[in-house]
Amino acid sequence: MYRALYREYRPEVFSEMLGQEHIVRILKNQIETDSTSHAYLFCGTRGTGKTTTARLLAKGLNCTSEGVRPCGQCPACTAIRDGRFLDVIEIDAASNNGVDNIRELRESIKYPPAAGRKKVYIIDEVHMLSTGAFNALLKTLEEPPEYVTFILATTEPDKLPATILSRCMRLDFKRVPEHLLIRGMADICSRKGIAVSEDALRIIAANADGSVRDGLSILDQCIAGGDTEVSAEDVLDFLGASGEEVFVELTDLVRRGKTADALVFAAHVLEDGKDVKQFIRDWTNHFRNLLMTKFIDNPQEVINMSVENIDRIRRQSQVLELVDINNALMELSRLYNEARHSSQPRILLELAIVKLSAADHTQARSAQPVSIARNNAPAAPADNRRRSIPQNDDTKERSDAPEKSAGKFDCASVWKSVFDDVEAGKGSFYVLASDGHIDAISENEFVLIVDKPFQVRMAENNRELIEKLVAQHTDGRRRHMKIQEAGAGTHEDDSKVDDTARMASQLLGIDVEIVN
Repeated sequence: MYRALYREYRPEVFSEMLGQEHIVRILKNQIETDSTSHAYLFCGTRGTGKTTTARLLAKGLNCTSEGVRPCGQCPACTAIRDGRFLDVIEIDAASNNGVDNIRELRESIKYPPAAGRKKVYIIDEVHMLSTGAFNALLKTLEEPPEYVTFILATTEPDKLPATILSRCMRLDFKRVPEHLLIRGMADICSRKGIAVSEDALRIIAANADGSVRDGLSILDQCIAGGDTEVSAEDVLDFLGASGEEVFVELTDLVRRGKTADALVFAAHVLEDGKDVKQFIRDWTNHFRNLLMTKFIDNPQEVINMSVENIDRIRRQSQVLELVDINNALMELSRLYNEARHSSQPRILLELAIVKLSAADHTQARSAQPVSIARNNAPAAPADNRRRSIPQNDDTKERSDAPEKSAGKFDCASVWKSVFDDVEAGKGSFYVLASDGHIDAISENEFVLIVDKPFQVRMAENNRELIEKLVAQHTDGRRRHMKIQEAGAGTHEDDSKVDDTARMASQLLGIDVEIVN
């Protein structure tokens, strides 16, 4: 019968442990000096060796070897390894969490060891015990018989009552560094005659995020097809490019304004069956980690991941501005709330990618010669030598014109932001999103162009909300909305625009051209 790698290669002696040197040193010394505690609490994330260490401690307490204990070879050690040792009792608190289960345990404690020196009770996932079960365990845990040792294991020590914590010797298990994971997996592959590239092992270790069991499970699935060679591409195909590196890559694409690449990258990830809502949640957490690493020198205390992944995040946080991280957190948090109730969360995610990548990388449009748009459309941004001339401003105010002109705002971006706003859901004017657009924003008004007569009425009915949202997404100034139907009243002022362009050419000494 096939056994999973993490079971087949479970350490049998302390020297085979990956990481946790601080815990191994304590337990080895206690076993050698016969000063072990009556109760231990093993805390740490999944797959870091809590249950394995509990079994090694049980072996050490019952090992018959005269040398280093546990030896892994004596009858007691082999019986514990095979699960045949009567005096080592493992209890799953997730399924045995009632008062009656603990009462049975208390009754069995009365009987001395049948085969070994110590009777060891290993209670896994101890935080799952009920309140009544914890209360029933208290007195026994505090003063058990001399031949009894309790080992409690949990991934969530915060859920344990203080009365339990105070009765145990607590040992915290750390995530295993990637170089140790790589070394351990390379050794296993060598024993099994499988050639795995170093890059493949690095990817597996990065996705294991400090968990030995997770790393071996990924490796197990990569070699399950019977191949004797495993490349980095094979691992990526299996993982579907998941893990922390996905969010590092996606965030980098968004940061550099590569909207198309970011959308394609996200599509590839989601095509592998990833849950969109979970993806949004994990990406939000990635930006939270970026925030932590930007301000905390030792973020291991608040970020639950390996040192190597923290270093990757730290490097990325150094090239991101705080305002960018803040905007992403706000946008993704809002997105997650909307996605939970949406039948199309993927579309919302793609919209957020576009919005985030465009937020900090709106490229200024420059033209030669300078262009002025008819009907107060946004003109090309001004630089040190060129200025865009608004249609309705007096040309004598040459130096002040840009600050009061439509060039101050990107009309397309403002209109898009209006419909991205959560409050826009209160309106009934979504049909305006694609058929309408803001044509100009001046100091006291903005012009909304729509295609059909009924849209004029729709915009008028939602005037208050549209004006409010436009104010929120510009400079806070409440402007009057002027509504025009496309094609109406667009040619009568052409001659005035041409005159303005000619005057601008004479005043600025450059060619000014009218664009439609």
